[in-house]
Amino acid sequence: MLAAMQPPPLPAPEEIALLEPFERIGLDRIELVASVSQAEAAAELLLAEPVWGFDTESKPTFQAGEASDGPHTVQLAVLDRAYVFQLHEPGCRAVAGELLARGGIVKAGFGLHDDKRRITHKLGVEPQDVLDLDTVFRSQGYRRQMGVKAAVAVLFNRRLLKSKRAATSNWASRQLTPAQVLYAANDAWAALRVYHALGGVTGSSA
Repeated sequence: MLAAMQPPPLPAPEEIALLEPFERIGLDRIELVASVSQAEAAAELLLAEPVWGFDTESKPTFQAGEASDGPHTVQLAVLDRAYVFQLHEPGCRAVAGELLARGGIVKAGFGLHDDKRRITHKLGVEPQDVLDLDTVFRSQGYRRQMGVKAAVAVLFNRRLLKSKRAATSNWASRQLTPAQVLYAANDAWAALRVYHALGGVTGSSA
């Protein structure tokens, strides 16, 4: 882990907006996984890696008391590729659940408490070896939730491009747009980059 010291100041949103964009993983290195055969092929490649960037997306709810039936996608990323699993097809959903339940592989992301709860409810598995990177930043002296965008600004002095339109879009759609795929994959991929920039921290605290 990083040595104990006064952490760099957390930049304000207006300061982050002035930074140069952070590099993104492009559509040519993102695989949309919708069938069991695609999921099994992705799993074979993912299982060769010790750490995955991890995130989920759920269709937003707009009415008070409305329960989400998400997640609708699970994103897993390695340094050279990202996978966006759609959870409509039972076989694909089962493989995604098996991957998340696999011990011995770190799944690193941000704000994962709710993601874990939803995954357990929808996929019937308890994700293993999940590392919420927010807790790492709190251990370094940051007093509020960091999030991937602020973490990228602190560690790389760059601005992670995040589309508000994509964030609030219909993630339950069977036909995701290129903008949705980019958004989903890059949240997981950027989390993996942050993990490595922190020196490969260990632990499971989501």
